[in-house]
Amino acid sequence: VLCDKHGNAVWLNERECSIQRRNQKVIEEAPSSFVDPEMRKRMGAQATQLALAVGYDSAGTVEFLVDSKKNFYFLEMNTRLQVEHPITEAITGLDIVQQMLRVSYGHPLNFKQSDVGIRGWAFECRVYAEDPYKGFGLPSVGRLTKYEEPLKIEGVRCDSGIREGSEISIYYDPLICKLVTHGKDRQIALDRMRDALDNYVIRGVSLCHYLSA
Repeated sequence: VLCDKHGNAVWLNERECSIQRRNQKVIEEAPSSFVDPEMRKRMGAQATQLALAVGYDSAGTVEFLVDSKKNFYFLEMNTRLQVEHPITEAITGLDIVQQMLRVSYGHPLNFKQSDVGIRGWAFECRVYAEDPYKGFGLPSVGRLTKYEEPLKIEGVRCDSGIREGSEISIYYDPLICKLVTHGKDRQIALDRMRDALDNYVIRGVSLCHYLSA
């Protein structure tokens, strides 16, 4: 959701975050292939009502648990910018960080709910410096001797803070990159993710081979 200081609130569609490990999301997609338009509208309405009820003004994520009969139940609200926000940006065309800054300065939202659509499909894989064959334990520490992001592939976005020669430390989060792909439909976005993972060059530490499987 995105709320301003003037009582306006919009919902920015859903993200599917069921694939997790040790309570940490690994692969996310937007929109969810399980959510239909009617359910999406009901979830969005409840999310914005909750945010308005507590006087929230910023971007936030309202999480729901969903059962096999498409009943959904409130879990929690994350009052911050989520790691997986790029896939929401991909399918809505919005710059959420920019909108957060505008709201923080007291500006009203410059778009309405009717302006928020779903433009294609997006996936995000979190590329960690971990060894899946050792139970995803401590970070795989070491230096990145070779590092090339697959940005030549259409529809690929890489949010990272490292470069070739960077060192992965045991004292910090082992996340190397948020690898995002976008396409006009789910299969295209998924195929681009496979290609991106196959063409992601990381020497020293990596988890790409596990994600591509």
